[in-house]
Amino acid sequence: MVLWPLVTLVGFLLLTGVVIMMGTHSTSRYEAEKRTASAPRARHAAEPASAPVSA
Repeated sequence: MVLWPLVTLVGFLLLTGVVIMMGTHSTSRYEAEKRTASAPRARHAAEPASAPVSA
């Protein structure tokens, strides 16, 4: 008669683990996108000053 409470407990723990795993994955993805969006963008030089000029 202990089977159903045990099955319920194991199912609850498994589902809780899945929810925590999904939450951490979603949070890390959100933080990565936020860092990418707020990062200063580097300016690229067109050409180094010492490059030879072709005629």
